[in-house]
Amino acid sequence: QVQLVESGGGLVQPGGSLRLSCAASGSILRLNDMGWYRQAPGKQRELVATITSAGSTEYADSVKGRFTISNDNAKNTVALQMNSLEPEDTAVYYCNAHIWTDRYTYRVAWGQGTQVTVSF
Repeated sequence: QVQLVESGGGLVQPGGSLRLSCAASGSILRLNDMGWYRQAPGKQRELVATITSAGSTEYADSVKGRFTISNDNAKNTVALQMNSLEPEDTAVYYCNAHIWTDRYTYRVAWGQGTQVTVSF
């Protein structure tokens, strides 16, 4: 059993910043990629940013230069620093992790989601 617990969402004005955090716990042998996805009302879930255990990152074009993903392998955590937020960033943000729970079992885990609202 693996759990991903997110924190840090909320309401922020356009141009503001938020930092999301996600901690993985449970039966974890090794974490591979971790990332953040988001889903706005009436839209499909989309990738925001990913990071490998080695620290390689990828970003959606819409957030490049504004968002920064980071991880702490020792603590099994991933964070998303979001700057210059825009109303279009409003969505539920989900943490995602690819995990080896033992030498034979590979799982993709999701967090419960945290709401980010960008509005005056």
